Amino acid sequence: MKFGDPSYFHLLWALVPLLFFLAWGNRKKYDLLVRFCGETLFGKLVSPDFKEQQKARTICIALIFAFLLLALTRPQWGYNWEDINQEGVDIIIGLDVSRSMLAEDIKPNRLERAKRKISDLLDMLKGDRIGLVAFAGTSFVQCPLTLDYSAARIFLKAIDTDLIPVQGTALGDALRKSIQAFRTEEKKSKAIILITDGEDQSGRALEAAKEAREAGVRVFTIGIGKEIGAPLPNPDQSGGFLKNEQGEVILTKLDETTLQKISLETGGSYVRSVTGDIDLKTIYLDQISQKLDKKNFKSERRKIWQERFQWFIFAALLFLLYESSLSGKKRESSS
Repeated sequence: MKFGDPSYFHLLWALVPLLFFLAWGNRKKYDLLVRFCGETLFGKLVSPDFKEQQKARTICIALIFAFLLLALTRPQWGYNWEDINQEGVDIIIGLDVSRSMLAEDIKPNRLERAKRKISDLLDMLKGDRIGLVAFAGTSFVQCPLTLDYSAARIFLKAIDTDLIPVQGTALGDALRKSIQAFRTEEKKSKAIILITDGEDQSGRALEAAKEAREAGVRVFTIGIGKEIGAPLPNPDQSGGFLKNEQGEVILTKLDETTLQKISLETGGSYVRSVTGDIDLKTIYLDQISQKLDKKNFKSERRKIWQERFQWFIFAALLFLLYESSLSGKKRESSS
C-alpha cells in the first residue's frame, strides 16, 4: 500500500482540537438544556440517552473528518504494469552570458530574465530532452541532453557572466557548439532556442545558421533587451557604467535583425522576450511541439498503482448517514 499525496497526513493533527471542541460543545449544550428546562423537566423533555447520542455523534464526526482526510492522501493498493514510450524533441538552449546581458533595460537584468524564461520552459516540457550551452566570446556545453529537468535546473542556477573568461558575443560559435551537443546525425527532432541580445561580434552567425539547416536543426531565437540600448554596469565600480576610450558610456542594443535572419534561415521563428509566457508558448507550444517530429527516447514498463480513495469517501458517507439517523432519533424522542 502507498499514498499518492502523503502530505495531507499532517492535517490529521487537526483531529485533536476538533475532538476537544466537540466535547466542549456537547458539555455546553447539556448545561444549557439543564438551565433551560430545570432539573424537574429535564428528564421528561430530553431523551434519557442524550449524552450517549452526543458521544456517538462526536465519534461519527471525527471519523468522517478522518476518512475524508485519508481520501485526500490518495491511498493506493494493487497495481498493473504498463508499457510506456517516451516521445519528444531534443532541445538545446543557447544562453548568452556575455557582459552585455547585465544591462538593466530588462528588469532585474537581461541574464536574470533569460534564466527565468528557461526555468519557465522547463515547467512546460512534455517529455523532451533538454540541454544547455553557455556562450560569450566562446561557448561550451553547460548541461548535456537530459530528461532530468531537476539536474538541468541545477546547471541553470550556476550560470553567470563570470562563467566564460572570453568576453564578446560569438553567435556562430554558439550555434556550432549547440549542433555538436545533439550527438547524433539524425536530421529531425532537433531544435535550438537561442536566448541573447543578438550583438554578434564574430560576423559568422548566418554561416553557422546554414550549417544548422543542413544538419536538420531549427533555430528559434528569443531577443532580450531593447533597441534603444542600455549602459553596461561596470563590475569594478559600484554604481558606475563601462566607458570607451573617449569617456563615453557604452550602450548595448538588441539586434533583432540578426536574430530574425538566423531563425528564417533554419525554418524557425523569432520572438522578443516579454513579461509572462507568451513568447515561450509561441516558440515551444505553437512551433516546437506542433511542427517538429517527435522520436522515441526510451521505452519502459511502469507500475501503475490503483487509486482506492473512493472506499474512504464511501466510509465517510456511511458515518454521515449514521450521524444523521442519530439526530433523527433525538428529535423523535424529544417529541
